[in-house]
Amino acid sequence: MSKPEASKKRIQAIRGMNDLLPDQSPLWQYFEGKVRALMQRYGYAEIRTPIVEQTALFARSIGEVTDIVEKEMYTFEDRNGDSLTLRPENTASCVRAAMEHGLLHNQTQRLWYQGPMFRHERPQKGRYRQFHQVGVEAFGLDGPDIDAEVILLSARLWKDLGLLDHVTLELNSLGSNEARAAYRDTLVTYFEQHRDQLDEDSLRRLTSNPLRILDSKNPAMADMLADAPRLMDHLDDASRHHFERLTATLEAAGIDYTINPRLVRGLDYYCRTVFEWTTTALGSQGTVCAGGRYDGLVEQLGGKPTPAVGFAMGIERLVLLLQTLGLIPDGALPELDVYLLPMDDSATADAMLLAEQLRTELPGLSLQLHCGGGSFKSRIKKADRSGAQLALLLGEDELAGNSVTVKFLREERDQQSLARDGLANSLALRLANGPLT
Repeated sequence: MSKPEASKKRIQAIRGMNDLLPDQSPLWQYFEGKVRALMQRYGYAEIRTPIVEQTALFARSIGEVTDIVEKEMYTFEDRNGDSLTLRPENTASCVRAAMEHGLLHNQTQRLWYQGPMFRHERPQKGRYRQFHQVGVEAFGLDGPDIDAEVILLSARLWKDLGLLDHVTLELNSLGSNEARAAYRDTLVTYFEQHRDQLDEDSLRRLTSNPLRILDSKNPAMADMLADAPRLMDHLDDASRHHFERLTATLEAAGIDYTINPRLVRGLDYYCRTVFEWTTTALGSQGTVCAGGRYDGLVEQLGGKPTPAVGFAMGIERLVLLLQTLGLIPDGALPELDVYLLPMDDSATADAMLLAEQLRTELPGLSLQLHCGGGSFKSRIKKADRSGAQLALLLGEDELAGNSVTVKFLREERDQQSLARDGLANSLALRLANGPLT
């Protein structure tokens, strides 16, 4: 292909990095509005971190032998030769920010975030290479009460969205680092005895991260994994007591759960409590929210020992779930109230001033002004396509009489003429579902 031909080739989005189009963004705004209101109710403060961090932050926190670090991170060298990475998750970034700005010094923090993450994995339904997450991180609290709170917070979000009957809570405990190390040895011994049943991925993990073998979805290994030693049977006393108090709190709050002994999570920094909310409403069992406790991460990244717990949920999957189940309520998505239409170019300047006046007097009014000229017929068609409830027409007669003509776009009603002086009040009544007078 010659250079001129190559320059004319249409440029498309990178695979797995999708545009969010105008007909989809209101769905996200609905979900994000629910999240923001909920975090305010629980007293969690928003934190925003850069999307690019030093590669070492994720290698040290997530684990060198995890799939994310080995296969999925977008890593590059900048002009100074420093290795940088687009964040694949945000817990490590929150820890880095909290340490760097002194947020963890003799104090507790309840934080939340939302934003894009990046992983180079195979795009699939509801999962992309640039994906978006909402998450919470609570620092400085070591009891099961904060574990319960973050789970109850997520459960309340499901209630607010109408999803509670469509998701299932799965719990497990990974115990202390010492107990997990002892269990790791027991597990490796078991897998060595069944080495001929392990797939290639599991054989690779056998020496690097054997607990992740438990999370395998290979059906040929299902029976063997079902008979594997259970981590729950190898917990230290403190972790067992922690888990019992957590489950008792959830039961008292009426939260149903199942204990999944194969739930280990894919990141190295987890300890004790781990949990996932899953759904089968998208065709196959899928995780929509996951998290747990990571008491050693702050110290691992150079800070003082600090207990911590949190979760993350994927916005793409949750918006898809809401759409699939038809759970976007009527009135939740924004609609245009008024399309203000100058009937010819001579009324354009007056129409623009009227539009600004109405926006000032009615801050809750959604009003679009016709721009771009055209015939009267084409202007009316654009008004109808806008989705607005009303069209306000402004022409020569209206300018002379200091009035506007109201055309009802969604109702079988005759046009009305209203005085400009009382227009804001009339529209306010309309917005409040009252009669237009």
